[in-house]
Amino acid sequence: MTEPDFDAVVVGASVAGCTAARLFAQRGARVALVERRPDLDAYKTVCTHYIQPSATPTIEKLGLAALIEEHGAVRNSIDLWTPYGGWIRDRGGAPYGYNVTRQVLDPLLRRLTAETPGVELLPGHTATELLDGGGGPGVVVEDRHRARRALRGRLVVAADGRDTHLARMAGVKGRMRPHNRFFYWAYWRGVEPAGDRSRMWFMEPDCAYTFPNEDGLCLILAAPHRDRLPEFREDLEGAYMSYIAALPDGPDLSRATRESKLLGKLDLPNVSRPAARPGLAFVGDAALASDPLWGVGCGWAFQSADWLVQETADTLVGGGDLDAALDSYRKVHRRRLGPHHFLISDLASARPANPLERVMYRSAASDDDVWRTFEGIGSRRRSPATLFAPGTLARMARAG
Repeated sequence: MTEPDFDAVVVGASVAGCTAARLFAQRGARVALVERRPDLDAYKTVCTHYIQPSATPTIEKLGLAALIEEHGAVRNSIDLWTPYGGWIRDRGGAPYGYNVTRQVLDPLLRRLTAETPGVELLPGHTATELLDGGGGPGVVVEDRHRARRALRGRLVVAADGRDTHLARMAGVKGRMRPHNRFFYWAYWRGVEPAGDRSRMWFMEPDCAYTFPNEDGLCLILAAPHRDRLPEFREDLEGAYMSYIAALPDGPDLSRATRESKLLGKLDLPNVSRPAARPGLAFVGDAALASDPLWGVGCGWAFQSADWLVQETADTLVGGGDLDAALDSYRKVHRRRLGPHHFLISDLASARPANPLERVMYRSAASDDDVWRTFEGIGSRRRSPATLFAPGTLARMARAG
């Protein structure tokens, strides 16, 4: 069989794809990175870009943390309001993630990756065909002038988002779970209270949040139940402003200025698929697209790409059973993110809180130990199963 030109062919040069390409190349792999947009400074606009603390080690490993902080990225913490006890305040001392707009994040990460020895970036190219058989797996790409090129590698990585074309080409179907909320948001300047702390309202069934970002920008999002969609369609501006004004202890916009149009997303089902099959791996939203209300998309894009490299790089570069390594990645992905995705998908139904959740919210507002467990689950650093530790349940019962 002809030796492939690359060790890995990564399709999609957003967060997950760039992370996989740079980390693979740092481990000695030859990587083709395919990106349909021709502009290196292109960025994703439909994203709320709250990056959970669970992703910070990967961001640091990439050499990206210092770059985004130089451009004003905010080290995030968050307060959560529920009807069961009011505010659950961040107590400090927990690991931080980042609030940073994609306009800053995407170009920095893409250029950092393009400058990595071993990475060949192909901007303005679209994957049109998935290859298999003789010569190893790969993709056929087409540039803006319809010129075609076959890219062969031992591994193809699908990093092309929740609507992944590679999954359709490969016949890998996703499991869909419904979502009963929709989203509208805008960027503001001069929001009170000022500061770097994010705030979230989990109100049953409606939700909202405010995320401070670089350059004094604050993202303010409304996430109503789908039953309220006619209200927003009839008068989007009025419905959005009324919704934000009605938040308990909500943001003060009396002296604020809106710096963007209203952005929206009406249909975002939760989608999961196996993270790997022979010769093909999925990372980021291509593997798992969960309710964006919980700010997991960017973080899991960084983390899943990192796990893929950890499990497969040595085999990819040094030879060995790549399919076994991919199966190991699939299991890691399922073990680390499966319980979180199940919980998030359940909450996306907009159901009322169950008795255990009500006790958890009340006790997390008043008990430091319960808050630490709550924070670890919410920041996706700990499994939801840790909530059921006997000591935690006992403290919840006493505090709640």
